[in-house]
Amino acid sequence: MSALLSISIDLSKLDKSKFIEGKNGSKYVNLTVGVNSETNQYGQNASVSLAQSKEERDAGSKKTYVGNGKVIWTDGAIAVAERAPVGDEQNSDGLPF
Repeated sequence: MSALLSISIDLSKLDKSKFIEGKNGSKYVNLTVGVNSETNQYGQNASVSLAQSKEERDAGSKKTYVGNGKVIWTDGAIAVAERAPVGDEQNSDGLPF
């Protein structure tokens, strides 16, 4: 149940207001990676966008695409990741690492 993707991200498209301050001054940004079953004209089948909040999705806000790529390996069986219950192994900043 795994895959490897090769992704390029245009850093100039990252909205700095979406950055999350982590421990020790680290900075993070939440991204969403979409994988399609068909490739585009460039042989790519993955896209990367800034993660949207539920409110942004409900309002129909346009996604901000920041990169693209392609699946370079898969075992053919991708599973949906289960979300850990709130409070389980989470740092104080809410990130799982």
